[in-house]
Amino acid sequence: MLVKQNLKEFLSHLDTGVTLVAVSKTKPNADILEAYEAGHRIFGENKIQEMVNKYEALPKDIQWHMIGHLQSNKVKYMAHFVDLIHGVDSFKTLKEINKQAKKHDRVIKCLLQARIAKEDTKFGLQFSAIEEILAMDELTELKHIKIVGLMGMASFSSDAEEVSDEFKSLKTFYDKLNDGGADFSILSMGMSGDYKIAIENGSNMIRVGSAIFGARNYLT
Repeated sequence: MLVKQNLKEFLSHLDTGVTLVAVSKTKPNADILEAYEAGHRIFGENKIQEMVNKYEALPKDIQWHMIGHLQSNKVKYMAHFVDLIHGVDSFKTLKEINKQAKKHDRVIKCLLQARIAKEDTKFGLQFSAIEEILAMDELTELKHIKIVGLMGMASFSSDAEEVSDEFKSLKTFYDKLNDGGADFSILSMGMSGDYKIAIENGSNMIRVGSAIFGARNYLT
């Protein structure tokens, strides 16, 4: 019952209009079912094979989000069910998602991952590269994907001002794109350690695991 209690407690303090992606990576199906029985339907995984296994075993009205870095050659394994892909950072990947989604007569929602952190280890596109992708004529030919917003990960830092500035920069860019006609609806920013700062800076989707499921099971 701990997962259900944690989830209800967390959601009770969550701002209206902010969507919670419950990060279930490494967690057993029983924990996910407990959250499901409490009414939650959106779960995030960072490894495709683990997500596929869970999809096959768990209720089919769960919305599965791919939140990890995505390799193009693995898209085919999840194209028949994934609801939203958070970390798209190349046009090549968009084309592969479109190709695989077409095989299943689906339209897969995607977020373009912007690089906002100062750390060298983060994936993501520069703002200028995102603008280039959105302006490409070839993008309009991809009928089986829909870019619905942006995702960004801030620096892993104890400097709240630095993290806030990074999130703020993405929100400003997100608004700029929408003002230019992008019609985006999702700004995915914030994880367990910084989601409060992300929400303060305009995030409407957060990815949180430990506050709901407890510490990650690194050995599973």
